[in-house]
Amino acid sequence: MQKTKEIKENSDTVVEKMFRVGAHYGYSKTRRHPSVSKYIFATKNKGDIIDLEKTSIMLDKAVEFVKNLSAKNGVILFVGTKPEAKNVTKNTAESLNMPYVSERWIGGTLSNFTEIKKRINELENYRKDSAEGGLDKYTKKERVVMAKKMEKLERYYSGLVGLKKAPDALFIIDARAEHIAATEAKSKDVPVISLMNSDSNIKDIAYPIIGNDSSIPSIKFFAGAIATAYKTNAPVAPTITK
Repeated sequence: MQKTKEIKENSDTVVEKMFRVGAHYGYSKTRRHPSVSKYIFATKNKGDIIDLEKTSIMLDKAVEFVKNLSAKNGVILFVGTKPEAKNVTKNTAESLNMPYVSERWIGGTLSNFTEIKKRINELENYRKDSAEGGLDKYTKKERVVMAKKMEKLERYYSGLVGLKKAPDALFIIDARAEHIAATEAKSKDVPVISLMNSDSNIKDIAYPIIGNDSSIPSIKFFAGAIATAYKTNAPVAPTITK
């Protein structure tokens, strides 16, 4: 029975797979952004139903971009900080050995990367000293103060450890929610791939994917598609080291 189910899932079309994870569920019509109107199939019970045929075309474009990026060992920064996106963002990025932000986007992560890099270096050095006994030279009180500071850095910067330069692209779960990240990316000419629901303005996103960005199964599906695309075309292991 399980084997039959697996065969069916493998033979399903992309649209059928998207439908199964609820990717077609948009928000209410009153929340619809004009830029996504042509991607809405219908409105039912005041809620928008996303046209998954069109979503599949958008996904294909994003996948092609990611494949080309992976062939050059490009670095993708994964961003998703809302509750339903946190774990998927972290797990997907780690499966590719890529950087991620799953707690809170720190303003200047792209637009002022030089300063952000100092924080990352500080965390890396602390980790090294801690592992090698380099903290023994400090008093107990000093170590407590440092530990509290590093706890905060660990929370917000641990996903960025190993990032030596600005990424080549961002994959964002809900660019509307992560508007600061999307804005910084645009200002630095960093292409953005984003899963976005019907309430989003897609005009400034290089590779928008209209779909349910609040359902964990839907988020997993699209993040998985991006990860698979990268793995398929990557010539060697990515260069990010944690």
